[in-house]
Amino acid sequence: MGRWSGMPQTTRWVVRVLRPWLMLLTKRDWQGAEKLPSAGGYVLAPNHISHLDPFLISHFMVDHGIAPRFLGKHTLFTIPLFGRILTGAEQIPVYRGTGEAAKSLSVAVAAVEAGKVVTIYPEGTITRDPEAWPMTGRTGAVRVALSSGRPLIPMAQWGTQDILWPYSKRLRLFPRKTIHVRIGDPLDLSDLESRELTEDLLHVATERLMDALTALVADIRGELPSGPRVEVREVQRWTSIDPKEN
Repeated sequence: MGRWSGMPQTTRWVVRVLRPWLMLLTKRDWQGAEKLPSAGGYVLAPNHISHLDPFLISHFMVDHGIAPRFLGKHTLFTIPLFGRILTGAEQIPVYRGTGEAAKSLSVAVAAVEAGKVVTIYPEGTITRDPEAWPMTGRTGAVRVALSSGRPLIPMAQWGTQDILWPYSKRLRLFPRKTIHVRIGDPLDLSDLESRELTEDLLHVATERLMDALTALVADIRGELPSGPRVEVREVQRWTSIDPKEN
């Protein structure tokens, strides 16, 4: 079957176990897949709204013939068995705040240059916006795209937070929730290519990406954000208040 092409054996095993459950427990409103490059590697940049995002995003990717490959916190790779699964599925550990952080992005660049798709959450963490809008972003996604010279594709998703609200532990599986996905046009970074990747340039590109993501999320939700973006670098601690629990 075409969708198995190029997928590590571990990924295939996980898909066989999880996909039937995702098909059973969710409904899907997926739009824009025709905008995904048909060949070659690229960076997929989704908003981050729930701990369940990797599973639902992977469902979309697998059903469109893409082997899921994420950047994830290195601590996840130290968990017995789970860490072995992540390694076997060719996920990429991120050592944020350490001297190994640049190495993680180098591995991602190499993967994209080798024709693989790497998913990078530009916020770097689940949103801390009280209404689950995208926050400001970190520069990893645009850095990998510009360093590799490959496309950067914004991906908006909505619905996962209805199953598990950000930072909540309460699952709501029923009634079945609809998982909305919108794929945006490849981000136009042509004016920034072949230039030194300074922090200013990376922030300009990241702001452009977060604007595109916010517009896609707004299209799904049928509304605009009511306030400014939460600044991801200034957030020290945030306790989620799930409005459905009030």
